[in-house]
Amino acid sequence: MALEIGDTAPNFEIPDTDLKMRSLEEFKGKKTVLSFIVAASSPVCEVELCTFRDSWQEIADLGAQVVAISNDGPFANKAFAEKHNFKFPLLADYNSKTIKDYDILMKDLLHIKDYNAAKRSVFVIMEDGKIGYKWISEDPLKEPNYEEIKNFLK
Repeated sequence: MALEIGDTAPNFEIPDTDLKMRSLEEFKGKKTVLSFIVAASSPVCEVELCTFRDSWQEIADLGAQVVAISNDGPFANKAFAEKHNFKFPLLADYNSKTIKDYDILMKDLLHIKDYNAAKRSVFVIMEDGKIGYKWISEDPLKEPNYEEIKNFLK
């Protein structure tokens, strides 16, 4: 069932790059820019997360934080995060449970049977845990509108 603006965002408990279990609950109290990426170290995901990294202070000044999720394992995510010096958590939804909970599973990526990933998506979770903004792309090569996200945060 598709999530809509105003719905309570599904909680999750998935590991970060240091194998610490993280949940949406711990990010409550601030707006959270929840970015689902297709694959760590892929070219478009690199651009997207580096854009969030470079906008991190501006996003923080707007009272928000960035949390990224991929269905890669924590070790691939760690290498990706360290290479690009991300200042925000990159979480590993390696069994795609959270991706399914947000109804953004992309099946058979690049026509490879059973190679599932997240649709490139951004949800802004409000301080109360409800979805305030959502953007989902069927095209894994399309980036989100970063200015629109920042404008929403204002």
